[in-house]
Amino acid sequence: MPAPGPGLRWIPVTAFAQNCSLLWCQRTHSAIIVDPGGEPERIKRLVDEEQLRVEKILLTHGHLDHVAAAATLREILGVEIWGPQQADEFWLQALPEQARMFGLGDTPALQTDHWLEHGQQLAVGELRLDVLHCPGHTPGHVVFYEATARLALVGDVLFKGSIGRSDFPQGDHAQLLSSIHDRLLPLGDDVRFLPGHGPMSSLGEERLHNPFLQ
Repeated sequence: MPAPGPGLRWIPVTAFAQNCSLLWCQRTHSAIIVDPGGEPERIKRLVDEEQLRVEKILLTHGHLDHVAAAATLREILGVEIWGPQQADEFWLQALPEQARMFGLGDTPALQTDHWLEHGQQLAVGELRLDVLHCPGHTPGHVVFYEATARLALVGDVLFKGSIGRSDFPQGDHAQLLSSIHDRLLPLGDDVRFLPGHGPMSSLGEERLHNPFLQ
């Protein structure tokens, strides 16, 4: 009997409306939290509501709106933080400056427990997440892809009708487009993706209609 598809829920957190996502294996109830950018209490309530056992916290990249609640949830849940790729270490160390820039008070620098690399695979119950290094928005940005479910969690690389900004320190517009064309679109038109902000879409929809990809 084939495994049931993964469970997926997401919450837009903070004023940035960043999609913090919860992905889980329906058979084992093992789960991951991806990009907890804030409001840890709301995220923990969602975990409890679904009666899940969180195994890991995953980060796509080091921007404040994707990582600000990671340390708090690591302590609450007793799990490790995985990601992003090490080229984003300077962003995690700059969290105090990022927070001050937006008037968000004291936010300490974040130490991840494990850096991720392109081609790595992470197990969550019966799910298998492939790690794709997709730089351009930030140099260490990664994407998480579950091949059986044809589902990608893409952070700020690609959006419905748009793409990520590349005007941040060490951002690179050409590199961002290369990441999308060389690493995301070849996954297949039927792959659905959840971006870091806004609604879900499919790679086929964006390949045909996203003005930045024409």
